[in-house]
Parts: sequence; structure tokens; C-alpha cells
Amino acid sequence: MPFREINSKMVEAVLAPGRKVFSQRGAMLAYRGEVSFTPNIQGGQGGLASMIGRRVAGEAVPLMTVEGSGTVMFGHGGHHVQVIELSGDTLYVEADRLLAFDGTLRQGTMFMGSQGGVMGMVRGQVSGQGLFTTTLTGHGSVAVMAHGGVVELPIAPGREVHVDPQAYVAHHGEVRNKLSTAVGWRDMVGRGSGEAFQLELSGSGAVYVQASEEKL
Repeated sequence: MPFREINSKMVEAVLAPGRKVFSQRGAMLAYRGEVSFTPNIQGGQGGLASMIGRRVAGEAVPLMTVEGSGTVMFGHGGHHVQVIELSGDTLYVEADRLLAFDGTLRQGTMFMGSQGGVMGMVRGQVSGQGLFTTTLTGHGSVAVMAHGGVVELPIAPGREVHVDPQAYVAHHGEVRNKLSTAVGWRDMVGRGSGEAFQLELSGSGAVYVQASEEKL
């Protein structure tokens, strides 16, 4: 496994010549061996287009390119860390929840409205999360951060999952998202949690949910 979970708040990556990892700036806790850390201005494997997209999306979270020969431990802010393995599919995740990811994965940006229509845009405005979501595609590992632990909920045809938008961490698979309201618009004033809004995820895949609604 490219990332090994040391405990609930730390992961370790083994680096070898030719292998590269991207991490959030400030995520390195310790390392052994000959390892270099370089500010990344290309937006990961997504190149210039990914970098521009992330800046437009307001998700220009600084990345570091980590390479060499040795082991590196990552963690950030005492947040819970969850490792997600990708086997050719795409992970959709908020940029500020990315701790580190395998250099083999291609990074991009998706406009939430393209999946949820107008309601997808409303989700970004109401929940405080961006209208854009970072995508990671390919074969490799991703370490994401969350508050209070993470649970993976399967999504299957006819078995959609409803999630508090602020508890949402990431999802993968052939999944569509739609924001629905549990109460009338007049009653929603001043509310931003799942009591008023529910993110409905349908299709085939999985969604990762954190135990706390607190933003990173």
C-alpha cells in the first residue's frame, strides 16, 4: 500500500526513485532518507489547466512535490486521516481535505453544478463548501482529512444516500448529487446543516462522511 496508516491521524509513504507524491503544504511531520520537498506550481499531474482551474475555483491549496528515496510521515492539524484506494476510477473531494496523494493520479476540477444543476450551485453557497470539487483519477492512493473519523457508505441503484452537505468528505463511482430541502425556504433562513438541507447521492459507488460538521 503506497500510504500506510500509522494511527488515525498519521500516514506514512514509502518513496523510491521514480515515484512521486503530492502533499498539502505543511503536511510533512517527519521523514527518513534522501527526500526532497519542492513547491508545486503545475497543479499536480493535471498541469497548467488544473492549476488555473483550482485558482478559479478558489481551491488553490498549495501543494508540495515529494520525491526521493525514504519514508515520509504526513498529518495536519490533528485531523483524522482516511486512506482511499483508487483502481482506475475518479474520486471527488474538497481540495482542502486532501492531505497527500499518489503522483500517478491525475488531478482536475469539476464544477458541482455540472452534476447537481442549479441545486449543486446552491449546495456550495449554503454549506460553505466550494462550487468546485477536486477530482483525482487513476490507480493509486489518496489520504484525505476529516473531523472525528470517517465512515464509507455504499451507494447502489435504488439505494441512494442522503448526507448533510457539511458532513460530506468525498465520493467515487458513477454517482450523481442533488441538493434537496427538508423544510420550506422560509424556514431555512439561518440554517446550514442537514436539518434544512440534504445532499442526495444516487447511482453506484460510495460516499465518505465525517463525524463532525466542522469545516477544515
